[in-house]
Amino acid sequence: MSTTTAWRSVTPGSTALARVTIERRELRQDDIAVRIDYCGVCHSDLHRLHGLLGERDLVPGHEATGTVTAVGAAVTGFAIGDRVAIGTIVDSCGECAMCLAGQENYCYDRPTTTYGGTDRVDGTQTMGAYSREYVLREKFAFRLPDGLDPAAAAPLMCAGISVWEPMRAAGVGPGTRVAVAGLGGLGHLAVKLAGALGAEVTVLSRSAAKEADVRDLGATLLVTTDETQVAAARGRFGFVIDTIPGEHDLTPLIGMTGLDGTLCVLGNPLQAGPQLWALGAGRKKLTSSGTGGLRHTVEMLEFCAEHGIAADVEVLPSSAVGTALDRLAAGDVRYRFVLDMSDLDTPAS
Repeated sequence: MSTTTAWRSVTPGSTALARVTIERRELRQDDIAVRIDYCGVCHSDLHRLHGLLGERDLVPGHEATGTVTAVGAAVTGFAIGDRVAIGTIVDSCGECAMCLAGQENYCYDRPTTTYGGTDRVDGTQTMGAYSREYVLREKFAFRLPDGLDPAAAAPLMCAGISVWEPMRAAGVGPGTRVAVAGLGGLGHLAVKLAGALGAEVTVLSRSAAKEADVRDLGATLLVTTDETQVAAARGRFGFVIDTIPGEHDLTPLIGMTGLDGTLCVLGNPLQAGPQLWALGAGRKKLTSSGTGGLRHTVEMLEFCAEHGIAADVEVLPSSAVGTALDRLAAGDVRYRFVLDMSDLDTPAS
């Protein structure tokens, strides 16, 4: 075993994290070791720290970029010094219909998540990328394209792919009218990606306060508290992507979804009950989405590099993780926090 420094939950239901030393496994034949340079702070980290899944002793973090520091004997795709990205899953069965279709995120035997999952070989709990080092199978690491800033690219590995895959499945492109509900970490990337795909993009908001931001992103604003605007938008959109993380009424969004259109609920699918959560494991229209498979993640990264798309981020030292989580809970971020993990090289004071 090797050791590394990480931020781990202290009290169930609390966002208080402690700096600790954790163990990483010795490299297996097809493993790589990655020095984590940047890790995004995702709203799902906040939900899980607050006890959504009843977990304890979490090391969160599932959207990371870094540098390969060591490779297993059978590794062929990476070399020491390569820039890589790590997303939400780090293993799957590799044999079921979903895995064979490149949809490892929907593995029938459950994918192994980057944190809070169960290692398929030794049964230990996976610990995430709020840490200085991560070890994973090379198959589940992604080469970070040249031209993508590693800090701004980190949120692509969850927020980016989570909006990309359902948009691609719905055929979003020229001639498509897309509505994005919520302009946070997922929403602002949905606007960028849908626009780059050639769609006409509208942001749905409860107020006009974000009009300048929406315009800068190349979209138009529809204020959902304006009954006239909502009535005029009835059935207007072929694809509505809901990225709002809190509970809210889906009825207006359904009303704005057009004939044979798709409403994709990403921000808080549990609010619509377990039926919608189940639909998300397979994009089964009136849908949600469970992150993305390997093939689509590679496609998304290449598309972002080609079109110069990355997240708008505020970078904080990892020691400020508590501040980031508290500000995220208060909605005080434009649009994604990213932790700089280099301060973990300095001895704790």
